[in-house]
Amino acid sequence: MKGRNMTRWRDPAKDPRQEPKSNLITAEGAERLRGILDHLSRVKRPALSAKVGEAAALGDRSENADYTYNKKELNRVIARIRYLTKRLDELQVVDRLPADTGRVFFGAFVTLEDVDGEELHLRIVGHDETDTTKRWISVDAPLAKALLGKGLDDEATVTAPGGETTYLITAIDYRQP
Repeated sequence: MKGRNMTRWRDPAKDPRQEPKSNLITAEGAERLRGILDHLSRVKRPALSAKVGEAAALGDRSENADYTYNKKELNRVIARIRYLTKRLDELQVVDRLPADTGRVFFGAFVTLEDVDGEELHLRIVGHDETDTTKRWISVDAPLAKALLGKGLDDEATVTAPGGETTYLITAIDYRQP
């Protein structure tokens, strides 16, 4: 069978999508996910259910674009609710500071300097709360793995597709939410 359901075969041992994700999340990240789940459950799903009901009452569903679109959207919202419910049960909330705040651990705000003298500010967070605009990286990312456990003025070398890059840790901060 050819078509949209066919994908290319990947070796599960080498597929980066199969790597286990950490189940850590910050307290504010968990609160944000709970807020999204609450909004989807209490606001979005009932509204879409009502729209589907109204469109179904109009008659022939096979040529009713409003029914088809809203039904697909409702199914997407239900799947997201199911995923968030399951994911929130799996997550472990990290809501306290580490014993040694002079080292890089989960939740740290880190300032790095590369060999060219350019500064990079980032935060190490859980997989579910990564945000490139805020420079929040996953604890599972290669850069975060290279930084974990390092102290102030330590160097961390990261291997990337473009080659190796060495960073100097110039600041480590843990802010209370």
